Amino acid sequence: MDEDFTINPEIRNLFKQISEHIRSRMKLIVALFILGMVIGIPISHTIIDWLLDSNLIPDDVNIIILTPVEFIMLQVRVGAWLGAGLAVFALIIDGAWKSGLAKKSPTPALNVVVSIIISICLATIGIIYSWNLLTPMLLDYLASDAQAAGLSTEWRLSSFVGFIVSLCLACVIGFQAPLITIISIKSGATDRQTLLFYRKHIWFITFVLGAAFSPPDPLSLFLVSLPIILLFEAALLWDKITGENKDVVA
Repeated sequence: MDEDFTINPEIRNLFKQISEHIRSRMKLIVALFILGMVIGIPISHTIIDWLLDSNLIPDDVNIIILTPVEFIMLQVRVGAWLGAGLAVFALIIDGAWKSGLAKKSPTPALNVVVSIIISICLATIGIIYSWNLLTPMLLDYLASDAQAAGLSTEWRLSSFVGFIVSLCLACVIGFQAPLITIISIKSGATDRQTLLFYRKHIWFITFVLGAAFSPPDPLSLFLVSLPIILLFEAALLWDKITGENKDVVA
């Protein structure tokens, strides 16, 4: 019975390395999280007003506030979301630097610059996907489904803004999957064969993380997780092609 639940030593070592790396950068993560809140709370009012003035609110849907402190708590949540995004971005930059050192690159700073550009591009694609496709489709679906059942559609402000921001944040972070995969391989933290062996586990973790960041409905989970899995597979394919090309040149 105990043998069935034995964790593979390689995966245990991988998680140990990841946890140790995160602990070693904990002060930086906390500092960036606090910085994000300090920046995010003052500008959250503008963000909320912009969301309310957008065309995302479906027809016959009213946005309401139910508690006196709801708007204040919503501003804190927006700041926390921004802080989380900054922390993830910093970990990607740190991983890119370590990747350059692991490959003994003469210009590890170039790895960081390239990774920042790629990360920004992936984040932009995630925002476009969330804003133009994912969010409008889900909001219209949820509103029409409730109205078809004869229910009045009044949404709390915190739920409405939280729904949009959480989807956007999930796409921004999730769309970093190919960059994180390549950095993990190039830095020596893992290799492509290990990722292929644990592919199903990674898919499962992706759905779990998608459920944590996306709104609590199956359709949102699927639409957030599927592109991330496809990007992860694309990164593995890219590493295979570039690796084979290096072998041919060598």
